[in-house]
Amino acid sequence: MGDWSFLGRLLENAQEHSTVIGKVWLTVLFIFRILVLGAAAEEVWGDEQSDFTCNTQQPGCENVCYDEAFPISHIRFWVLQIIFVSTPTLIYLGHVLHIVRMEEKRREREEELRKEKPPIRDEHGKIRIRGALLRTYIFNIIFKTLFEVGFILGQYFLYGFHLRPLYKCGRWPCPNTVDCFISRPTEKTIFIIFMLVVACVSLLLNLLEIYHLGWKKVKQGVTNEFVPDTESLLLGPDERGDSETIPEQTAPSVLDCLPAYNFSVIHQHFKAIKEKINTTLSNTKDTTIKSEGGEEEAEDKRNLRSKSKNTTKQIFDLIEQNKQTYK
Repeated sequence: MGDWSFLGRLLENAQEHSTVIGKVWLTVLFIFRILVLGAAAEEVWGDEQSDFTCNTQQPGCENVCYDEAFPISHIRFWVLQIIFVSTPTLIYLGHVLHIVRMEEKRREREEELRKEKPPIRDEHGKIRIRGALLRTYIFNIIFKTLFEVGFILGQYFLYGFHLRPLYKCGRWPCPNTVDCFISRPTEKTIFIIFMLVVACVSLLLNLLEIYHLGWKKVKQGVTNEFVPDTESLLLGPDERGDSETIPEQTAPSVLDCLPAYNFSVIHQHFKAIKEKINTTLSNTKDTTIKSEGGEEEAEDKRNLRSKSKNTTKQIFDLIEQNKQTYK
């Protein structure tokens, strides 16, 4: 069997950017799968075909019976299982390395911008699992789970989980049903059960990791329902502004304070502006009607009302323009 050191180094790098349960899963993969498979299991199955004997002298009968009993060697089957189960983790590692490299390239150019946004790394220098990286990590867990289930079912339908010493074969070119004997069936059965238990433990760890991340977080990662990564979303109600605390400024200034990422917030500002304008016009109208001053004072009131109407028209024109922009 080939050298596992290269795969081991890659998975060790992935362990640095995994959750606690993910690190346990990688430890189980290293010790109870790769190490056991390379150190012991290969020796047990070394005589798998050479000591598979049948009580017949018919040429070719023994070979076809071995092919029927073992469509694929257990060792090769477990090697494929390790490779397939490790592939999603390696893809996740590639995504992590890509993000780290992109962050290093932008570090000097976007120093001021990075102060305003949440950093990719935390205070300990570790990668934060969020955004696109969280999606990759969740899909990594999902595909590992599917591969584990698939290989467990595949092993069951190919050989079962128990090897019998006697295997009866009636395939052509055997003249009749012949008896074939498997070497060390008890020892091999123990290894089969051991590898099955390790696979089930890995499957359980994957399910626990999904539970650890939380169903809501997993749903967000799968459906891409992430909150935009903007500073405005971190502001409190007083900093955002609400319908009761809209600043009394000119129309362009009021619209400039509207967040450009959330149409519901824009609609709230529009409603507040409209209420404030209606209140202003109502007060102006009442003051004009009740005024008992001279002709000069009445003229001032009319001018004030005219200016209010012009301001109102400008504000609503700008509102319509912004509505079209953010739709």
